[in-house]
Amino acid sequence: MWGKGEKGGPSYGILIPMDLREDLKLLIKGDVQNDVETIHTYSRDTSIFERTPKVVVFPKDADDVSAIVKYVREAKERGEDISIAGRSAGTDMTGGPLTDSISMVFTKYMNHIGTIDTDTAVTEPGVYYRDFEKATLSTVGKILPSYPASRGLCAMGGIVSNNSGGELTLRYGKTNQYVRELAVVLSDGSQTTFKPLSIDEAKEKARQQDLEGAIYRDLSRLLEENTDIIEAARPTVTKNSAGYALWDVIDRDKGTFDLTQLITGSQGTLAMVTQAKIGLVKTKEHRAMLVIFLSDLEIIPEIVRRVLVHQPESFESYDKHTFRLAVRFFPQFLKQMGLVQMLTLGISFIPEMWMTLTGGIPELVLMVEFAEDSPEEALEKVRQARLELVGLAVKTAIARNEASAEKYWKIRRESFALLRKNVKGIYAAPFIDDFVVHPNDYPTFLPELNALLAQYHFVYTIAGHIGDGNFHIIPLLDMADPKSRQAILDLSPKVYELIAKYHGSITGEHNDGIIRTPYLGMMYGQKVTDLFTQVKHIFDPLNIFNPGKKVGGTLADIERSMIHHL
Repeated sequence: MWGKGEKGGPSYGILIPMDLREDLKLLIKGDVQNDVETIHTYSRDTSIFERTPKVVVFPKDADDVSAIVKYVREAKERGEDISIAGRSAGTDMTGGPLTDSISMVFTKYMNHIGTIDTDTAVTEPGVYYRDFEKATLSTVGKILPSYPASRGLCAMGGIVSNNSGGELTLRYGKTNQYVRELAVVLSDGSQTTFKPLSIDEAKEKARQQDLEGAIYRDLSRLLEENTDIIEAARPTVTKNSAGYALWDVIDRDKGTFDLTQLITGSQGTLAMVTQAKIGLVKTKEHRAMLVIFLSDLEIIPEIVRRVLVHQPESFESYDKHTFRLAVRFFPQFLKQMGLVQMLTLGISFIPEMWMTLTGGIPELVLMVEFAEDSPEEALEKVRQARLELVGLAVKTAIARNEASAEKYWKIRRESFALLRKNVKGIYAAPFIDDFVVHPNDYPTFLPELNALLAQYHFVYTIAGHIGDGNFHIIPLLDMADPKSRQAILDLSPKVYELIAKYHGSITGEHNDGIIRTPYLGMMYGQKVTDLFTQVKHIFDPLNIFNPGKKVGGTLADIERSMIHHL
């Protein structure tokens, strides 16, 4: 690297050799670090991957981000191998924020919540969701309802970058429905704000003689010339974070051109988000849950059909493996709580423990939660849904309020963390962890999936958003064993081929990252993945932002980055 000597020094104005850390320290107000501990911390997320950044930067504001991007662009133009990957809380399960170059971390400084008004709130990417929700609830009594299961750990930058969804998505939809504006730094270092524009306003933008203008011109042309191909590629399942959402940019009914819909879910590959204006909703205050213990998978579509008529707020599930783990690691559950909560939850788990001891473990536990304006209304919805299931081979229970439902939510939300923290010698390995199929296909899809999994002798858990057809499968693997790493490479294409057969999505909310980018062609075909490549080039012609994610990722990337240890 090369930089200028310090002002006043004998070599001021003369290019002298400097290392990357010193170069960047001269450019920004934030911190730049490359010590062993920092590099190690940011070489991992919650995926099966590890990449060692050369340097970690902590920008203080959008101007710092711009300065770094401009520096990288100039270095790239000189032929240097350099890039930037944005990172917030690091809870990504795909390797999305991992890099061998510059890791740009937002949680240290760019963690401010801006104006909160009746229906929206402004946030920087480093704000933790838990703090964002606390602020919006206390100010206007509303939330962003698309939070993921990691709501206590994740940050807003990741939620936008992955187009996150979660347990409330069934009723309220995914993050892209709540993104109103995005302040971004483009790949030339310029700053702009994307928001819905009228078609005429978009045409006016396209007249600008800068990178933003080129983006509007070239993207408009690409969308118009490939309308039929793009529309045919639109996923028909309820959730999708795979690829670039080209079909959502132009809303012909509203007459809008909205680049926020493309940036949301793009995993930091098109622009660097420095601020987001997020829509808020007021959820219902009182909840009750119908719990369904199911042993016959054939009747799942019928259960889903009958229950969804009553419009639950969420419809979740976990399988018998998760159930067993919850009982096995019950003490670890309790350690996270106060004494009163510990005793209450401990007593409430007695029926489930007895069920386990007597061998009556269901194949799936389904959780149907209703939210209404009063406890009576919520409970009545549960009773109506329960009546719908009369005649089906299921057992049911009613959790009359949120406190009663807590034990079920604890299992559902904490299953991945339980595996990661408590199963020694093996690793909770997310690699086929987020696919989506149509609920009507459950009776044929699930047996075919189980037959595939049966070819590999590992333990796995299944949890999911059953109402959305979105499943999370987490196998337990010894990542130090070459056979385990080979199993990942062998099984992934088989599962994705099966998902393509049923016209599903390979990722509903976790995104592509290192783990799924090479398989996007199996879902979309070559013509559409070629369009993704063109979109990446329109926004980022020098491949500065998070290369190898969404576009250009290979099986070799997966192999070289897989961890070989815990």
